[in-house]
Amino acid sequence: MAEQQNQKKQQQQPDINQLLKVRREKLAELQAAGKDPFRITKYDQDTHSQAIKDHYDEYEGKEVSIAGRMMSKRVMGKASFCNIQDRDGNIQCYVARDDLGEESYKDFKKMDIGDIVGVKGFVFTTKMGEISVHAKSLVLLSKSLQILPEKYHGLTNTDLRYRQRYTDLIMNEDVKKTFIMRSRIISAIRRYLDGEGFMEVETPMLVSNAGGAAARPFETHYNALDEDVKLRISLELYLKRLIVGGLERVYEIGRVFRNEGLDTRHNPEFTLMELYQAYTDYYGMMDLTENLYRYVAREVCGTDKITYSGVEIDLGKPFERLTMIDAIKKYTGIDFNEITTTEEAKKLADEKELHYEDRHVRGDIINLFFEEFVEEHLIQPTFIMDHPVEISPLTKRKPDKPEQVERFELFIYAREMCNAYSELNDPIDQRSRFEEQEKQFAAGNEEANHTDEDFLNALEIGMPPTGGIGYGIDRLVMLLTDSPAIRDVILFPTMKSLEK
Repeated sequence: MAEQQNQKKQQQQPDINQLLKVRREKLAELQAAGKDPFRITKYDQDTHSQAIKDHYDEYEGKEVSIAGRMMSKRVMGKASFCNIQDRDGNIQCYVARDDLGEESYKDFKKMDIGDIVGVKGFVFTTKMGEISVHAKSLVLLSKSLQILPEKYHGLTNTDLRYRQRYTDLIMNEDVKKTFIMRSRIISAIRRYLDGEGFMEVETPMLVSNAGGAAARPFETHYNALDEDVKLRISLELYLKRLIVGGLERVYEIGRVFRNEGLDTRHNPEFTLMELYQAYTDYYGMMDLTENLYRYVAREVCGTDKITYSGVEIDLGKPFERLTMIDAIKKYTGIDFNEITTTEEAKKLADEKELHYEDRHVRGDIINLFFEEFVEEHLIQPTFIMDHPVEISPLTKRKPDKPEQVERFELFIYAREMCNAYSELNDPIDQRSRFEEQEKQFAAGNEEANHTDEDFLNALEIGMPPTGGIGYGIDRLVMLLTDSPAIRDVILFPTMKSLEK
């Protein structure tokens, strides 16, 4: 019985190849009749669907010219309806033979869902109360030779959505809204920083030494110079050179590339913003971050109380500030102020069945405890301050606690949102940190930094006390758009190539 039903269902389903063939035949007919849509070079569009709906009193009875993709069509003899989707939304169009003329109406009836059309007519409201455009002319601007997903189910295959983002944007209105919000978020960030006297700059993507973060770089070859180069993993070292040069407040928003895995929070290429401000420290960066997050949320979301994954996040109240050691004590009861040696730290890790590597020392173990037992609790905005020096090779030591550095990370919904330092400007200390990183690389840490002699030369010329910070733009967009995965906020995320 089930087999018979499947056979009947298959018989009822149209042959996709035949439907595609018909579309190409329609195009050939148009071209033979001198009506090739692909020869049209422009169309005088003067408004969009949402403007008509939002300002109907101004548009009622007036002639408009709209353009977009035909998403539905109902042919009813001498009069028909179609729905046109443009950048801002969609609007119904009333199409009558008496208005278009016999030949144009016949052409309209042959059009397919997915075709791009231009419509000129006047705005009115139907008897059903729907704001519409009464078409006086309708022209085919581009013939769709593929078939869109079925309207009511949309494009739901996640893998296909990411691979064919163009179809995803057509079929899923929420997806389009997410990326419109992403653009507005980045614009708001720029407005805020420009208002604070920051200067936007650009630095190299292809570098001989990919430093500034703990990550494996991608490698490529520069044919003109016959040199191997790397794709940058951060923006830090070049932006600090500009602070040395006297620019004082600089920022960059750009792609960086890290040769790492993919998951809901990581994409090998992602958008990072880093900024550096002379004559301040990591406390100045905390104040800036709180103000920036509130400003962007209010500008884009209209409120500083947002909801992420069903949880209200309050960006309006002061962010909590905890040292890493105090955070571990708060959530585990363990006080690393009383655990002063690497041997003691590793013994404690063994008791807690926490995995570590032979090369790890006390500071590394502290960080592992934080990641394993604390991060999951940091739902509301929390600054985690004063990290171990071993995991912070570019950060200034705390004067009263040289085993710690003036660094913080902001956590929201148990996710790291940014990373900030009082920047190390002592070239002698920086060289020794690089040397330690070289030893770690030799011991098997592929993410360790390498010595950058030109950067050290810049520090020797002299860099003022400086606060610096890096923000994951994609994670901020995830937060403000309530998106569960980083791929949902990157237009074209990294995907494994399909087998040919």
